[in-house]
Amino acid sequence: MIANDCRNFIEEIHKGKHMTRTSTLKEIAQKLNVSVSTVSRAVNNKEYVKEETRERVLKALEEYNYVPNEVARSLKKQSTRTIGVVVPDICETLFGTIIKGIDQVVSPHGYSIIVADTNESRKNEQKYLELLYQKRIDALVLATVDLNGRKVLQYLNSKIPVVFIDNIPKLKVPIESVTIDNAKASEVAVEYLVRHGHHRIAAIVGSIQETTGYERVAGYKRALISHGITVDDNLIRYGNYKENEGYLCMRELLDNRYQTSFTSVYIMSEMMTFGAIKAIRQYGLRIPEDLSVVGFDVHDKAGLVHPSITSIRQPEAMIGTRTGELLLERLAHMESGQTCERENERFLVEPYLEIGQSVWDVI
Repeated sequence: MIANDCRNFIEEIHKGKHMTRTSTLKEIAQKLNVSVSTVSRAVNNKEYVKEETRERVLKALEEYNYVPNEVARSLKKQSTRTIGVVVPDICETLFGTIIKGIDQVVSPHGYSIIVADTNESRKNEQKYLELLYQKRIDALVLATVDLNGRKVLQYLNSKIPVVFIDNIPKLKVPIESVTIDNAKASEVAVEYLVRHGHHRIAAIVGSIQETTGYERVAGYKRALISHGITVDDNLIRYGNYKENEGYLCMRELLDNRYQTSFTSVYIMSEMMTFGAIKAIRQYGLRIPEDLSVVGFDVHDKAGLVHPSITSIRQPEAMIGTRTGELLLERLAHMESGQTCERENERFLVEPYLEIGQSVWDVI
């Protein structure tokens, strides 16, 4: 019985009753007894096709399970209509909002986005950059964790548009980027704490091997000096932007607070801020009564964090929009055959301070 059913199924496949694979335009043209160019014009909604013929073609496309061969199309047009976005941590709201902003700009122009998360790993970044290059993406947005940027050079040498966000590598070729002024962001945070009477301000910094970490700690130190406050390296801890690193750095600061006292702490990333808050509460301390806190990019739309955290914020949507616009400008130049010489262009957007309830005046 089973053998007979199998034979009947195979016969039905041969008769075309079970179409399990996709058909090509050439095959469909042969079935309809028209030219391939006629079918192609109907598929792409071009003129010079009779409405009756167009309807026959569209019906056949559905009947024979036609799917456009995007690989062949991209080879012919030298474009895949895709943009790669490589970020270190997709869980950070910052990057999610930036990606959404980019997509809202490029999607109406027929571009799709491919996102890769490197998990703060140079090895992963290199792997994804190679993979996206092989996929023939049209442009790249990169928040790099590799300041040497060797792998991205193949994009730049191939004239593929690249826009850097967040971190900027040290390269000997012109590059374009869209970021906030990280040093100014730290100056704003320290200035706010000083106005509330804080002079012993601890800091939890991200990796200074990346421009975000380096510039933020430089701004922190410059702001202290400008107010006549001595920079105390014992009050600075270095993490890697992860929640657990913020937790461990905060524990170290609290363990040493009797030898090196401080009344406030400035934490330079969202995930490290959450880790630091966890450590503060585990030590039985209250925010802001016992310790004032200023974070960076802290998002809490649901209002679940109490007290609300005063935080430096980046206009993420603006960064995404400007990045998308810049990509379209470069891609339009390429499609028109114009040469577009790159220059070192760093588009800076202004950070701002979102006031919460995590800072008290020093009495």
